[in-house]
Amino acid sequence: MEGSLVLEDGTAIRGAFFGARRKVFGELVFNTNMTGYTEALTDPSYHGQILMMTYPLIGNYGVDPESMESETIQPTGFVVKEACAVPSHPKSALSLADFLKAHETPAMEGADTRALTIKIRSKGTMKAALVPATEHLETVAREVRTAPHPETRNLVAEVSCREVERYPGVGKRTIVVVDCGVKRNIIREAQRYADVIRVPFNATSDDILGLKPDGVILSNGPGDPAHPEILATSVKATKELAGRTPILGICLGHQLLALAFGGTTFKLKFGHRGGNQPVKDLRTGRVHITSQNHGFAVDADSLPSSEFEVTHLNLNDGTVEGMAHRELPIFSVQYHPEARPGPWDNEYIFRDFVAELKGA
Repeated sequence: MEGSLVLEDGTAIRGAFFGARRKVFGELVFNTNMTGYTEALTDPSYHGQILMMTYPLIGNYGVDPESMESETIQPTGFVVKEACAVPSHPKSALSLADFLKAHETPAMEGADTRALTIKIRSKGTMKAALVPATEHLETVAREVRTAPHPETRNLVAEVSCREVERYPGVGKRTIVVVDCGVKRNIIREAQRYADVIRVPFNATSDDILGLKPDGVILSNGPGDPAHPEILATSVKATKELAGRTPILGICLGHQLLALAFGGTTFKLKFGHRGGNQPVKDLRTGRVHITSQNHGFAVDADSLPSSEFEVTHLNLNDGTVEGMAHRELPIFSVQYHPEARPGPWDNEYIFRDFVAELKGA
């Protein structure tokens, strides 16, 4: 049951496979949450990546399918220090290993995740592969180095819904969610205030306005927000929606808003992934602890200051965590106000958005 994690710099680490036994490629990233591995594994923002948890023991409370944030496991592979083989929780329906096998996802335990995290923080995220022990490691290392980066693909198109979906909610309003890789809990939070209509990432502005929304949410999602196919679809529609309906951008949706108004984005060295990111609201001075999962950020200097103000900053690295239009009911956050997993400090973002809806 042995296998290896092979990085593009030639590093090869052996361990024990406890998920599916097959070779996969992806971008190796780390998450600092102590809990919430089921939610992380099913978060579409991890699509195309190999997810590594920094907390040393994973799987101790098993898997509750009700905690899933999408229909399937999204990372191509999973890496942990130690996987619990005998979980204990009243809501556990299956073990982590069985969950991974059911979704044909390879996973490896026994890696020195502390050393790997230090390496990623120092050198940045890297392409990597998870392979069974039968693979020749030097050959795999060459394959990793020459393989195209997952972000060259339109990862959003791979996780977005294919047709319009409707979710009944509370109230008489309608919120349209543009699905760039939306987490279920964003939909659940929106349902607390309105009926929700989920549309594919490439829905046109006419498609969206034809649904007569009281507001639009641009969801989270994986990959490069400036991918040519995203610029031609999601970003274009966002630009056309501005001034015609209130808009809330979350994570990737925040980046799409910036691009729609002429801003630019850039790739972070190792990204923000976990439930302990401190964010300061510049309007109130209050600091919130936030749940995050993203590898790109908005360039503050690229935002048109006559139209947008930066409202939130990350206290770890000073990157933009929120912005608001100076005149229109349009604002966004880089973090996840719906949490899952993470703190609930930021539910007010949804309440603020609902207050901006048409007729509110």
